[in-house]
Amino acid sequence: MPDTKVKGRDRTMPITDILEKNAELYGEDVCLVEVNPDIKERRRVTWRDYELIEPDPVCHYRREITWHVFNEKANRVANLLLSRGIKKEDKVAILLMNCLEWLPIYFGILKTGALAVPLNFRYDAEEIKYCLNLAEADVLIFGPEFIGRIETIADDIIENRLLFYVGDNCPSFAEDYERLAANCSSVAPDIKLTDDDNAAIYFSSGTTGFPKAIIHKHRSLSHSAVVEQKHHGQTKDDVFLCIPPLYHTGAKMHWFGSLISGSKAVLLKGVNPRTILETVSTEGCTIVWLLVPWAQDILEALDLGEIKISDYNLDQWRLMHIGAQPVPQSLIKRWKKYFPNHDYDTNYGLSESIGPGCVHLGVENIHKVGAIGKAGYGWEVRIVDENGVDVPDGSVGELIIKGPGVMTCYYNNPEATAEVLKDGWLYSGDMAQKDEDGFIYLVDRKKDVIISGGENLYPVQIEDFIRKHQLVKDVAVIGLPDKRLGEIAAAIIELVKGAECTEEEINEFCKELPRYKRPRKIIFADIPRNPTGKIEKPKLRKMYNSEDLIDAQNKG
Repeated sequence: MPDTKVKGRDRTMPITDILEKNAELYGEDVCLVEVNPDIKERRRVTWRDYELIEPDPVCHYRREITWHVFNEKANRVANLLLSRGIKKEDKVAILLMNCLEWLPIYFGILKTGALAVPLNFRYDAEEIKYCLNLAEADVLIFGPEFIGRIETIADDIIENRLLFYVGDNCPSFAEDYERLAANCSSVAPDIKLTDDDNAAIYFSSGTTGFPKAIIHKHRSLSHSAVVEQKHHGQTKDDVFLCIPPLYHTGAKMHWFGSLISGSKAVLLKGVNPRTILETVSTEGCTIVWLLVPWAQDILEALDLGEIKISDYNLDQWRLMHIGAQPVPQSLIKRWKKYFPNHDYDTNYGLSESIGPGCVHLGVENIHKVGAIGKAGYGWEVRIVDENGVDVPDGSVGELIIKGPGVMTCYYNNPEATAEVLKDGWLYSGDMAQKDEDGFIYLVDRKKDVIISGGENLYPVQIEDFIRKHQLVKDVAVIGLPDKRLGEIAAAIIELVKGAECTEEEINEFCKELPRYKRPRKIIFADIPRNPTGKIEKPKLRKMYNSEDLIDAQNKG
């Protein structure tokens, strides 16, 4: 276990060393379980030497590995990559759905000294190609769900780049990862890593939706592990239920608490209330990280009697925490009525700050629900005006943060880096204020990004698409409050003069967009623009009662 004593900053070891220690200390203990309720039959697993567990009492497909096997798999990944010429500072992209292979691949990449580059599994083919080129990725490791997307761009991305396929029936344009990894050594490669070595690239986008490649050092990853364990007190006896995608900093960094404590985690595919409670019950989960919509769905199912708490073994469940979007006060009040013994927590973070934890509410501060909290373990926070001067408590300013988890830079983008990194402080772009007790509340976002169900939606992307409709003269997309998703995308559409169009026609047209990007509400109205031609979105938000989304949610 790392030395977490703070003296100036956390003294840690690289997370790859933590994995090695877990393999020594807890080698035969189960560390990861994959549960997929959508698969009811046995099937061949991806790595031949995984043990396939018999279906559990509710007929879920289930696999598990121990810490020893996890570490061996990571070593095989590392040795495969090294045998193909991958070295320190190279980049290896991961495009996989959550599965038992995900984390061993991630750690295997780190063990080579290369940078792990997780890709959003919602990316379309062109976005995948853009991000591979932006990060200058040398390798892409992808799964069966992405064959169609990769096939359309294979000729463009295969030059000077290795493509490994994880799964059955390897396509002709890639190499069979399973066969190659099985023939590699399971002994750790002799690669020395330090806090100052680059470790990973994550992607973040501005309001235009064009991703920026964020570089983090090993220090960021190690610190995030320490922060998570300090905030939530994971012990060897805890079991963490992980539902959100592992490509996101949030899910992975919360799992790092299990890494530090050597405890078990469960990767669940499926987010309906019954599946979540069944998995908590059968796997003995003690910590569950939910997004607002999933918590809302559980409460609604309980209210309607579709599920009953008495049907499950839930006494061990001690902590429910929510991240990725603002949390309505009403949600936590309802939750505590059903689960009065649960601790509750929320975190705030950015990909640029290695995900959750730079601001942290704390389980002891449930009376402050609605706030995002105070500075997290090892972090500093300030709220400043446009000149970088601290504003008085109660006044609104921009939230800025500083700590060992702040990114190194935007890769190959010094201009964008200079905009957000100033004297070691990361400027979040979020507007906030602090109350008399020092708790921070978000009041608005400087950027127009809409956070719907934990996913970022970029209005310009949606606007550009809708403008292709022949009857659309102008369009503006804004976020409207929604009790379940936090926000939904609403498209205000101005039609060409004399044209007639219905909501149904627009919705049909938008089916070419990925489902999560489609506007949930269509409003036909004029679009106000200022003298310079920019859409006056503040005016639209005021018109449609969305100028203060946080307040609107808290009153819900």
